[in-house]
Amino acid sequence: MKKEQNKVHSVKYNFLMNFILTASSLLFPLITFPYVSRILHATGNGKVNFAASIANYFLMVASLGIPTYGVKECAKVRDDKQQLSKTSQEILIINLIATILVTITYLMMVFTVPRFSQDKNLFFIEGINIVLNMFGANWLYQALEKYDYITARSVLFKAVSIILMFALVHQESDYRIYAATTVFASVGSNVMNFIRLHRYISFKKVGEYNLKQHLKPIFILFAGNAVASIYTNLDTVMLGFMKTNADVGYYTAAVKVKNILVSVVSSLSGVLLPRMSYYVQRRDKKQFNALMTTALNATIFMSMPLCTYFVIEAKDSLTLLAGAEYIPATLTMQIVNISIVAIGITSIIGIQVLTPINRELQLMISVVVGAVSDFVLNCFMIPKWGAAGAAFATMIAEYLVLATQLFLGHDVVGESLKHVRYVRYGATTAVALAPTIAVTFLPVTNSFLRLVITALVFFGVYASVLYGIKDELFYRFLDNRFTRRLIRR
Repeated sequence: MKKEQNKVHSVKYNFLMNFILTASSLLFPLITFPYVSRILHATGNGKVNFAASIANYFLMVASLGIPTYGVKECAKVRDDKQQLSKTSQEILIINLIATILVTITYLMMVFTVPRFSQDKNLFFIEGINIVLNMFGANWLYQALEKYDYITARSVLFKAVSIILMFALVHQESDYRIYAATTVFASVGSNVMNFIRLHRYISFKKVGEYNLKQHLKPIFILFAGNAVASIYTNLDTVMLGFMKTNADVGYYTAAVKVKNILVSVVSSLSGVLLPRMSYYVQRRDKKQFNALMTTALNATIFMSMPLCTYFVIEAKDSLTLLAGAEYIPATLTMQIVNISIVAIGITSIIGIQVLTPINRELQLMISVVVGAVSDFVLNCFMIPKWGAAGAAFATMIAEYLVLATQLFLGHDVVGESLKHVRYVRYGATTAVALAPTIAVTFLPVTNSFLRLVITALVFFGVYASVLYGIKDELFYRFLDNRFTRRLIRR
């Protein structure tokens, strides 16, 4: 069969596709989370998220550093189909070997660890992700910048997953079924990816394989991913061991909202790695720096107001999304949402800047700093403050990661940082905050109505100020020229 041409769309088009994907990631939890929270309650929700966190550790090991490394390396050779096929085959072989070893280890632990074996079926369901993840090769589609396909595929399987959830999950004992519906979304996407691989690469052997050349950078990235997962999954795991399933449920509710906001803030950075790697390969420093500066400004532009608004409206957000049962998670959500700004910036500096220029070791060092601090803080704070303590530990860890990346990568990002408008967007956020706080004292008891009123005031004032001072980035967003600078190659 004739191979499909690797047509590369503009960054503007890719950003639009990724924004649609992000919007769906925002919409679907808004549809499912209120329902699941009320049906499964904090305990059932905690069981599923505890098992998913354990499975994610094993999935991370099976994936090694391939999700990032594959994008970078395949983007560099995407104009040479023979070399692209060879590189992809070598990475797939490494992924297959790792997946087999990890799957065997996972099954052994499910049968031998009491905390896991008491609900083996749930852990088997979550383990399907480990087995089938390697077939997805999502890194290849990202390297080829097939964001239209990635978006369409993801939305399709998420929609089917939601339909199955509403059809099959009706009581707290259905928590295993709920886990299966969430796993289906990713498994279905992986299977479809594998079926389509032949359109872009050949499965015929191309020359002699050289797996060794990939191992060092893959393991460096893996080490970074491993320690990074400590402060993304370890909080849930430590809460599961040190506290109750209800505590895990409260923490999950707070983090769920934070993750939605992070996905919005990171919607632009998600499409940059292949393009940044391509610029590095072509030694186009001017375009590389221009793209970095625009991305950092866009991240601050979005993250500061979102972080601030959902800190002051944490209680109403939780009440609307999860129900009054989750009000105890209010402080947890307020604390963890403070990390949104740091996560947005590190997603640019760490993955989109340091990785393309082969400074993965510096990225790993930064996440080691975050992981160690998160673990130490968790040990002291979870026993005393539960979910709120875990949230505080994570928040501090994220800012330590940012500080480390700024220190280690200052020679690369220093010039761009001079052109980032922190003061402008910070001051505008502060201006919008004052009338919003005043509005919260109105005698309105309905959570949804309060959120609508405060959102209109806060984001209305934010937008009005930026419009009044003629902020360049805001004007580009208004007249659909938000990424004009990024389009030019």
